[in-house]
Amino acid sequence: MITVEGLGKRFGDTQVLSGIDAVFQKGKVNQIIGRSGSGKSVLAKCMVGLHKPEEGRVLYEGRSFHEIDFDERRQVRQRIGMLFQGSALFDSLNVLENVMFPLRMFGAMPKDEMQDRAHECLKRVRIVDKDLLFPAELSGGMQKRVGIARAIAMEPQYLFCDEPNSGLDPQTAIVIDDLIKVITEELQTTTVVITHDMNSVMETGEHILFIHQGRKWWEGDRDALLHSGNQELNEFVFAGSLMRQVKKAMGG
Repeated sequence: MITVEGLGKRFGDTQVLSGIDAVFQKGKVNQIIGRSGSGKSVLAKCMVGLHKPEEGRVLYEGRSFHEIDFDERRQVRQRIGMLFQGSALFDSLNVLENVMFPLRMFGAMPKDEMQDRAHECLKRVRIVDKDLLFPAELSGGMQKRVGIARAIAMEPQYLFCDEPNSGLDPQTAIVIDDLIKVITEELQTTTVVITHDMNSVMETGEHILFIHQGRKWWEGDRDALLHSGNQELNEFVFAGSLMRQVKKAMGG
């Protein structure tokens, strides 16, 4: 579980986040949604330690991440898996080497055990017999799946996904959503997903945080989202044509 208490972040004179309170729950897909520039990515970066907030705290299992010492922060970081928007695979490494990378960096297991672990992770994301391929030889969806395999290689307690469906066709996006949901349930991770994809929100959003102009504007689950009565949230949610059709079908 990750708890955010009164989080505030400034860049110079610009207040980007103000008074954010939230609890991101273990074993659930927790989603952060909001317009571009709303502060959701800054919030996630504060949570993983890439930014230090000026106000408030981020607590991992009750321990304040920015107040613990360097060694303790390193231990927390080793339990964080990250799936980046562009997959961020290393072009010079093949599939197997990419998945093994965090094991080499942070692990202490023999090479054959690292390879076994990497194969296990690739099997979880339904990739077999692709060890020697390089990222440029993979489709966008397959790159995302390799990215997920790498993110879970260290068996993380916490999984952060930045726009995991960005650039993917709808069918492939569903595959990625399903993988993230299954892995969250199997590993019982605290999963945090930043997304603009409302179809993804409606499929996997068990706990949703809506950020508007740097503040928490709404919080709830996907069932409550369609009946929130929050004007700014409704404008964001029903901006997509598919979601407008859903609203119309519901008599809205």
